[in-house]
Amino acid sequence: MADNRAPERLRCDGFCGTGGGYDAVYIDTDRILDSCRDKDCFENVRVYLTDIGQEIVDRASSVRAKKAEIVDTCISVSPMTFNRGFYQIHVRIFVHMEFETCVCAKAQCIDGLAVVEKSVILFGGEGHVRIFRSKAQNGPCCAPFESGHTSDDNLPQAVFEVADPVVLSARILEKCSCQINYAPCGSGGCACSCSGDIPDGVLGCLGGALCRTDDIEHVLVVALGFFSVIRIERPAQFLVSAAEYCVPEKECVFTEDDDPCAAFRRMAFPVDQFCPRQNQQTGKC
Repeated sequence: MADNRAPERLRCDGFCGTGGGYDAVYIDTDRILDSCRDKDCFENVRVYLTDIGQEIVDRASSVRAKKAEIVDTCISVSPMTFNRGFYQIHVRIFVHMEFETCVCAKAQCIDGLAVVEKSVILFGGEGHVRIFRSKAQNGPCCAPFESGHTSDDNLPQAVFEVADPVVLSARILEKCSCQINYAPCGSGGCACSCSGDIPDGVLGCLGGALCRTDDIEHVLVVALGFFSVIRIERPAQFLVSAAEYCVPEKECVFTEDDDPCAAFRRMAFPVDQFCPRQNQQTGKC
């Protein structure tokens, strides 16, 4: 039983903490095994419009992009067959966009949805254990068996970090030769790139029902630029040095409802917004 006692706490002086030192603690976190950064440019990406938006585009003479925002992503991880330890990460990105069109010399605002896809290969190691975790709803009797998901499998976790895209161009084209539907439109190469299945939660960001008819005259296509970072992670256990929690010295500031200008006067002037600092290169990346 002596081997089951709690480990001794290691303490050192000279570190800010309520106890005057730090402890060696054990943590369970995710370890980054591989990562990469990318700069992608997608051209001739079809924008899926609402019924009203499609009618406006069919009669519009010009279009201008106003806003592009990533609303959701779909990430899948699959092992490489002939290269053990490497995984293919496939990412589908859903971008909600707003446009301003010119119809009969009048400006009309519409919104739509663009879908792009990318794939990368990263090293994720090999996992030889299955991870089981306790669940809050489990009591003395286990929950009913769920087929297809008994434990976390050996696949690593992929994390995708991306900034909102840069809209490089937007234009209206004649209907392409391939089939234009809500469903994928066959092989690529034409202006109406395939979207695949769009989740209902993504469709909810549109201002109306998605146009699913094939009876259209024009399609709206854009060119989008993305800056992204993809990393692959696995669970790992570490022994780290951690400081004990300190009570913050800063007091909470409450804004008086009857004097909002007083709170505004206490705010610092945003100098960086008016005079951005120049980038200083300290060394090569």
